[in-house]
Amino acid sequence: MDSGLAIPNRLGYKFQKLLKGLAVPEDRFEAAKNLFVRRWGEMAASWGISRTMAEIHAFLYLAAEPLCTDDVMEQLAVSRGSASTNLRQLVNWGLIHRVHRRTDRKEYFDAERNVWAMFETITRERRRREVQPIVETLQRCIAMIEDDGGRPTGQARKDGEAYRKRFTDILEFCGLMNMLFDLMSKAGRSGLKPLVKTIGKLVG
Repeated sequence: MDSGLAIPNRLGYKFQKLLKGLAVPEDRFEAAKNLFVRRWGEMAASWGISRTMAEIHAFLYLAAEPLCTDDVMEQLAVSRGSASTNLRQLVNWGLIHRVHRRTDRKEYFDAERNVWAMFETITRERRRREVQPIVETLQRCIAMIEDDGGRPTGQARKDGEAYRKRFTDILEFCGLMNMLFDLMSKAGRSGLKPLVKTIGKLVG
């Protein structure tokens, strides 16, 4: 007897609609996978990447073995162009890597499953793409204020000092966040707990 009604969802999966007390374990695994892929995709905006790219990453992260472009297209219902572009982007980020099989001409992909390494990769890329440009912009803004062609007086001087302080405050904050990330990276997974405890004692 069928335990539910098969329906395709937005991602292209076909899974059983769970009925309380009747769903078989495989249905629950598929539903859990589907939920994770969907939520990971929704979180993509906070990474600064596309939803499809995040969904492909989540799908490969949960996969039991390396998958090819055709697998991604079929399971996530995306075009070959979209699948290829996003897989290439994920490789560039370092979140997945290519796997070659001697007897198969297709190119396969496998995801990084070390959560700590994954966190470092995402944070490093976001810092390069988002933090570093604003740091460079703030440095240019401060240089523009200081290159005033003379010594400003009156209101111009007050405005210059106010602008410089506001730019410097943001620059210092970015610097502290970069230092914190570097400390966490150097501490590694095993050293993170002692580092957190130390920080907790300082602020507690």
